[in-house]
Amino acid sequence: MKILSVTDQAFRKYGRVIQNVDFGELVEALKKMPIPQDVVYEPSVEALEELPVKAELTKVVFGEIPIQIGYCNGHNSLLNALEYHRSSEINVAARDAVLMLGCQQDVEEDFTYDTSLVEAFLVPAGTAVELYATTLHYAPCGVDGKGFQVAVVLPRKTNYPLEEKHAHLEQGKALDEDALLTAVNKWLIGHEEGGLEPGCFLGLKGKNLNIND
Repeated sequence: MKILSVTDQAFRKYGRVIQNVDFGELVEALKKMPIPQDVVYEPSVEALEELPVKAELTKVVFGEIPIQIGYCNGHNSLLNALEYHRSSEINVAARDAVLMLGCQQDVEEDFTYDTSLVEAFLVPAGTAVELYATTLHYAPCGVDGKGFQVAVVLPRKTNYPLEEKHAHLEQGKALDEDALLTAVNKWLIGHEEGGLEPGCFLGLKGKNLNIND
């Protein structure tokens, strides 16, 4: 799979590299976090949220919206699913990581999506990127079989359990976008080979992409 850099012109429709925030302390703190053999996501981690960068991100990136800082660490090389939010997401890499991305505008009217449209981008260690709200994304991938460590910054309560009832799938089909909602501020489109929990909408068409192919 062709892997571009986040400095490549092709990345601009998905997000931007953040230049005006010092992520040094966050990267060093993230390096102390565990790297499991699978993928683990923690939406809010006290040791990361105690750092001065939280106040800076709240002010200059999120426009004073309350935020949370967590991490997604582990080993992965597969796409498995794509998700999106009603807000930007900040990813900060403590190790080299690859993001597989798509555009929400390419999701079909039946909420399916062709994985051949996905593009992959390398986020070098120490780099922070903003992924726009319309950018489809999921768990990062490691480089050369190595583990990844990525801080994830989102509006407070994103990816927390839902409190209300939402639309259900009908014979595996999503008749409304609400049926894609799997957590607070998280709409998910899965792949049938992605190993997702029962009840998730499996709308990714094509290969379950592997960055090593």
